[in-house]
Amino acid sequence: MLLIRPVLDLVKSLPVLLGALLFGHGELWQWVGLVFTAITVFTGVSHVLTSRYRITGAQVEWRTGLLSRKHRAIPRDRIRTVDVTSEPKHRLFSLAAARIGTGRHSNGSRHKDELVLDAVTIAEAQRLRTLLLHRKAEAVSDDAAAAAAAPPDQLIAAVDKRWLRYAPFTLSGLAVVGAVVGTVYHFAHELHFDPIQFSLVQAVVGHFADTPGWLSLVLAAAGLLVLVSLLSIGGYVLSFWNFRLTREPAGTLHVRRGLITTRSVSIEEDRLRGAEIREPLPLRLAGGARCVAIAAGLREGKSADKGGGLLLPPAPLARAHEVVAEVLGEDPVATPLVRHPRRALYRRLSRAVLGVLLLAAALYGLAWLGVLPDWPWQAALVLVPFAALVGWDRYRGLGHAFTGRYLVTRSGSLDRGTAAVRCDGLTGIVVERSYFQRRAGLVTLIAPVAAGKGKYEVLDIGAADGLALADRALPGLLTPFLTGDRDRG
Repeated sequence: MLLIRPVLDLVKSLPVLLGALLFGHGELWQWVGLVFTAITVFTGVSHVLTSRYRITGAQVEWRTGLLSRKHRAIPRDRIRTVDVTSEPKHRLFSLAAARIGTGRHSNGSRHKDELVLDAVTIAEAQRLRTLLLHRKAEAVSDDAAAAAAAPPDQLIAAVDKRWLRYAPFTLSGLAVVGAVVGTVYHFAHELHFDPIQFSLVQAVVGHFADTPGWLSLVLAAAGLLVLVSLLSIGGYVLSFWNFRLTREPAGTLHVRRGLITTRSVSIEEDRLRGAEIREPLPLRLAGGARCVAIAAGLREGKSADKGGGLLLPPAPLARAHEVVAEVLGEDPVATPLVRHPRRALYRRLSRAVLGVLLLAAALYGLAWLGVLPDWPWQAALVLVPFAALVGWDRYRGLGHAFTGRYLVTRSGSLDRGTAAVRCDGLTGIVVERSYFQRRAGLVTLIAPVAAGKGKYEVLDIGAADGLALADRALPGLLTPFLTGDRDRG
């Protein structure tokens, strides 16, 4: 890290350093920029030189800093995750970063919820993961004979190169294209740069200007589709190549994935509260899905925290159900679901269509005031049939079931999810009714759980069926609210 950290700090300080060297011309602020860069590099080096950690029977401690010292400790009984990540800067020297987390959700302050050891050897990171998470193994002797007698890891799932055909349907490439276009436009605008000045751009624009409008639109759409597909395939390979889901003898699921940046996550099976199959619309049309664990302690966050509970990348739907059955011992997600009343269809249609109509009315008002042309509100009206189709598909996706151990719920159209949550993991039941739901005789059941998203909803279920389902999921909880009429009878 003494080789890596100064280079990274210089890259972060590059704008200040270049500004000082190119535009300073011996002025005072040139020296200020150089001193700032030197302090940044010195701070990073001192951080590496002074970092120490210690594991006791009660807690994990970490200390660093030369001028400003930091000392943090996390109780071992609060540790929920040890996320091992090895980026290219780490893999160059066989190192890894171990993120020891308490499992609190990302709406809190992240730096208070985890302790990062950056960087330790890969072997040490794996030792820490085993030591801090495999609590059941602490009572077992760790001599060579016991290690030899331990059963091997059980492979549950591994990536298949044929799954690359699902990559274009994840739309991750479209997000990359949007981000690149937005970044380039921002810098071009800030630098007052006109890309039309390039002869290549002028030739492309001139070619499209001489081509019929419908043909230009088809060519542009085809080019965008090819670019998005290639980027999506590249992103799939980088994120999910070498993916392996294994069950370790200590009762832990171990997920490892990544081509350039490798990531290793452990999920204790005792903390599993269920599983969810996600089917975004493009992936669903291609017959694919991905599988996510509902487990206590796993974050629902962004960047490095995102996907910590991933049990299967985009793959065939049947394979996702097989993984759920292997992980949970059964496949409650495949249970036939009970359809919701027709009144729920009217709510789905009205909400979808009304939103588009309100947008069209707002655009029409702006056009009437002369702020916008007429075509935006006309285009919004064209979306009404599509909005109605989405509303119908949302109703078609609604469903619920009760298997005895699991409460199963499904909802969504553009991003459909089917979740199976263990009833003994629920912290209660919330029965929610809006004014319009009361008029339609519908309710929404909210099942809070200290895992995954934190709550899972059964949308627009009939009032009587909803109360009966809640009473079956948590027997006796709603009894004081349901027995009044029986007692009088």
